[in-house]
Amino acid sequence: MCPLVKIEILKGKSEEYKKAILNGVHNALVEAFGIPEDDRFQRIYELSEDNLEYPPNRTDNVTLIEATILKGRSLKAKKELYTAIVKNLAENPGITSSDITIILLEPPLENWGVRGGKPGSEVDFGFKIDV
Repeated sequence: MCPLVKIEILKGKSEEYKKAILNGVHNALVEAFGIPEDDRFQRIYELSEDNLEYPPNRTDNVTLIEATILKGRSLKAKKELYTAIVKNLAENPGITSSDITIILLEPPLENWGVRGGKPGSEVDFGFKIDV
């Protein structure tokens, strides 16, 4: 089961900008967590300025990334993920690290209904979770 990624940005960015964010986050997940290359489930939410408040030390490139992931990744793997996301998004589309916030949500495996309605705790996902 791929991480479920939700990305929130201010409305008005180009399609190329949004695709760069999606690719940068996904590539970081592949690198840090070893998820399969084609295991991808991501959403971008574009918010108007009146629907997103952020600190004055952030720019209009403020980017909030939430990933709901299977429980079991080590702190080392999570740190690698954070670093890779920040690096990738700095390279393309040019978001500074101070504009990026990343939050990982880890519901227990039994709280995932997958593969025909089975609890995740009863499914062989075909890849290592404990990285």
